Amino acid sequence: MTGPTRRRFLTSAAGAAATLAAARALLPAGAWAATPTPEVTGCKLGYIALTDSAPLIIAVEKGLFAKHGMPDVVVEKQASWGATRDNMALGSANGGIDGGHILRPKVHLYATGTVMQNKQPLPMYMLMGLNENCQGLSVAQAYADSGVGLDSAPLKEIFAAKKAAGAEVPVAMTFPGGTHDLWMRYWLAAGGIDPTKDVDLIVVPPPQMVANMKVGNMEAFCVGEPWNEQLVNQGIGFTAATTGELWLNHPEKVLGMRADWVDANPNATLALMMAVMEAQMWCDDAANKDEMAAIVGRRQWYNVPVADISGRIKGEINYGNGRKETRPELAMTFWRGGATSFPWKSLDAWFVTENRRWGYLPGATDTKALVDATNRSDLWLQAAAALGLETSGFGDSRGVETMFDGKTFDPANPEAYLDSLSIKAMA
Repeated sequence: MTGPTRRRFLTSAAGAAATLAAARALLPAGAWAATPTPEVTGCKLGYIALTDSAPLIIAVEKGLFAKHGMPDVVVEKQASWGATRDNMALGSANGGIDGGHILRPKVHLYATGTVMQNKQPLPMYMLMGLNENCQGLSVAQAYADSGVGLDSAPLKEIFAAKKAAGAEVPVAMTFPGGTHDLWMRYWLAAGGIDPTKDVDLIVVPPPQMVANMKVGNMEAFCVGEPWNEQLVNQGIGFTAATTGELWLNHPEKVLGMRADWVDANPNATLALMMAVMEAQMWCDDAANKDEMAAIVGRRQWYNVPVADISGRIKGEINYGNGRKETRPELAMTFWRGGATSFPWKSLDAWFVTENRRWGYLPGATDTKALVDATNRSDLWLQAAAALGLETSGFGDSRGVETMFDGKTFDPANPEAYLDSLSIKAMA
């Protein structure tokens, strides 16, 4: 990554003052700039019980959707990422959802039809990032003495022996081609473990990860919080590494919407985004972390103890096995001066490239065309300007990204990145 001064959202004292005002703006006063009246007063958004859906929940709980003329927004829990996909395909007119909290690559996978029923493309837009960092790579307690951590290599011989004995090696992620799948594959491959041959990747909904590990249905999993923390708190397994250690300030979930809804409701889309932006600022304020954990942990949202949520969002990581570290840089971020929220096209390019790497998207996929068709950074800039925020610090690229194993991704040359990888499914 390039240094923070290059990409800093706020480049002046005036910009800083605007953000501070926005972060505190939970009062009935209106937006900072006049915005057109939304075409509709609501929509249906889906979410999975993961901490990174917090901005949508806070926007409801703090009245921010209503503040921006969208009092009838409904945020509905989804059973799994597969259910989210199916409900997105239906749309709210047919009992489904119009958009919501989704894994970033799902925008591309839906739009191309890759993961849809009958391979029917569903035009989608990615409006904004919701968070960065704070997913986990967790391993069963049986391997506590293996030495596995950020380096997955200690599992190579263990898994090979199981395979040689005719046993399966189930390793769980949450959705094929999604972020957790890609983090797990990257981590394993960097340690010399081929995720297409040496393990058996399975799909498990996030809220079911801990229960499945408890009964021995998997050797390892990758999922968002609070499920890694809950695993540790129950003594069932440990966190080998957080995904922020694989790639610091990596993007995770996004607000994705059906393209037809956005196209039909441009004013409502901006109102929706402005409300979520304000919620992101609120969530990122250290003074609000404990309250946020208490809100999202309620029965109607996650139904999870606050203790399973509050630590990691602050960078207080209990890895398990007696290892506890305070790593503020690994905390879940929701705003980070706007850099978390802005939908950098260069980050989309990495996800498209990784999905090509593992065969979820054709090798001949035109990365730039797919990103340009789905990424609506133009709308983000409009929404930010309507909030009175400085928008001059953003463009298409966040620059060259560096992973924990020394690999670099230059969005201007994704083929060089692919060529540098020794383990991949594509020819």
